[in-house]
Amino acid sequence: MAEVLLYHHALGRTKGVETFADELRAAGHTVHVPDLFEGRTFASIHEGMAYVESVGFDKVVEMGVREADGLPHEIVYAGFSLGVVVAQKLAQTREGARGALFFYSCVPASMFEAPFPTNLPVQIHGMDADPYFVGEGDVEAARDIVAASDTAELFLYPGDQHYFADISLPSYDADATALLLQRVLEFLRKLDN
Repeated sequence: MAEVLLYHHALGRTKGVETFADELRAAGHTVHVPDLFEGRTFASIHEGMAYVESVGFDKVVEMGVREADGLPHEIVYAGFSLGVVVAQKLAQTREGARGALFFYSCVPASMFEAPFPTNLPVQIHGMDADPYFVGEGDVEAARDIVAASDTAELFLYPGDQHYFADISLPSYDADATALLLQRVLEFLRKLDN
C-alpha cells in the first residue's frame, strides 16, 4: 500500500478533503493531510488566497514542504489546487518520490530548482472548462509535463468546476469524482506492483 502526503486547497482542510483522504485510507493507503491554515477554512477561493497572501505565499509553501520532514522519501505527493504547488515542489526536488497526484492545478516545472523527473508516475486531473485550470494556463503546464514523460497522464473531465472532488462544496461533481477516484486508486495500486 502507498503512503500519501495530501495537501489541501485554498479553502483549507475542508470536510471534503478529509472525505477524499478517507476514501484512500479505506483502500488501505496511509494518508497524511497537514493543515497549512491552522484550522481556518474559507468560503471562497478569493478569501482563502487573501489569507495566503497575508501570511505569504512562499511561507505557506515552505510550511507545506516542512510537513514532509520525518516522513519517508518514498511517498506519493498529492495536492488540490493550491496544495499542488507544495506537492509538485516536493515531487521535483525531494529525492525518492514514488508518484504524484495533482488535482485542479499544475505549475510550470521551471518554477522549481530541479526539472520534473521524467520517470516519475504522475496523474493530473482537472475539468476541461475550469476557468482556473484551463483559463490560467495550468493545463498547458500539465501538457508540458506529460509531453516530457513516459509515466505522466492528464485527465480532463467535462465541466467548469474547480473543486469538483470536494463533497462538502457546491462545486462537487459526483460522476467526475467517482471516475477520478477510480483512476487514483488504480494508480496507487500499480505503484505496489
